[in-house]
Formats: sequence, structure tokens, C-alpha cells
Amino acid sequence: MAGNASGGRRAKYLTLLLLVVGSGLALLAATQTWFTVHLTDVANHVATVTVAGSAAAPALTALALAGLALTAALAIAGPAFRIVLSLLGILLGVSVVFSAVSAVADPFRAASAAITSATGVAGQASVRKLVDELDTAFWPWFAVAGGVVIVLASAAAIVTLRLWPGPSRKYQTRFQGEDGRTAEDTLAEASDAEEARAVAEGEAPAEPSSLDRDTAIDSWDELSRGDDPTR
Repeated sequence: MAGNASGGRRAKYLTLLLLVVGSGLALLAATQTWFTVHLTDVANHVATVTVAGSAAAPALTALALAGLALTAALAIAGPAFRIVLSLLGILLGVSVVFSAVSAVADPFRAASAAITSATGVAGQASVRKLVDELDTAFWPWFAVAGGVVIVLASAAAIVTLRLWPGPSRKYQTRFQGEDGRTAEDTLAEASDAEEARAVAEGEAPAEPSSLDRDTAIDSWDELSRGDDPTR
């Protein structure tokens, strides 16, 4: 049992670490130069234009930050919500890969906004006439790698879901126990068990039992609020 718990914790922490790494790679790539565009002499403007990842793939920064937020949510989520978050993580990773690959597949389109900003020339056809050469850096593939890591980590979260330990008690409701039951549930079960014992022994159950149970629950609520029920 201890070995399973230890293995579950390792699986959880490794998965969360991979999600952070994947999101970090995507975020780092978004801040770097993806394309260097060399313009023709007739442009009569700047000779080169550099295009950052955030301009070539505008959604990449938001996707990377969403991956970090998802990691934090996954760390404290319950079992059912983990599945939803893991599926969202897979979708998020696929979106990162698609965003980066789309930019590399059509670098002229990805760089057109930056070229227009530098030269004032708009329109795909006009922008292409200004481009003499376009160099692609390796940073887009960092984003692709980050997206793949996010997908794999999210899939691993689904596979190892049953091994993960439960969320910390500080993220549970205030009056909820480790087994998920509230104090009212515990009191109700204790009262029902007492009634069942009395019936099994041939004793007539006391009529005020439900009233006593309600009184006990009310007293517990008053104590929880800081009130003194004896006053």
C-alpha cells in the first residue's frame, strides 16, 4: 500500500513537471525570433524584419499560459475533475503544435503583419513582392516540442489517474473529512446505527431520536460559526 502511494505521488509530480516543462518551452519559444525577413531593394525601407513567435503565432503565448494554469488546477483537483482537465490539456497541446506548425508551413503569411508594420505595405501579394529571402529559426520547433510534451503529460495523467493521491485537506471544504463526508453525515450515520442496534436488541427506538439528531447538527453548526450553543 505504501509502495502504491509513493508510486502515485511520483506519477503525479512527474506529470505536473512535464506539463510545466511543455508550457515553459512554448512560452519561451513565443518570446524568441522565428523568422528573419530580408526585403528587396525596391522596398526603400528597413533591410530586414525580425518576426517573434508571439507575432508569427499570436495564440501561442495565451496557450502556454493556459498550460501553466491548467497544471496548477490539476495539482489540486479531485479525481473526476482531473479527467476533464487532462482532456483539456490534450486539446491545449494539440493547439500549441497546430499554431507552431501553421506558422512554419506558411512563413510569409505568419510574417506579413510584421512586414506591414515595418513598411506600411499591406496585402499578401504586395508583401510577397517585398520579400527577397526569409530565414526560419529553430524556435518554432521548440514550441512544437512543448506541445507534444503537454499532450503526452496530459495523456499520462489519464492513464495514472487512479494512482494519484487525493487533494490536500486544505483544499477540501471546511467541515469535510478525508473520506469526503461532512460532520452532518457522520452524525446522521451514528444516529442511524444506534437506532438499528436498538431494533436488533428488541428495544423500541426512541421517538425523539430524529429531534436529537437535528439538535446535535444544529449545535455543531453553531460551534462551527463560533457561537456557544449552551447559552
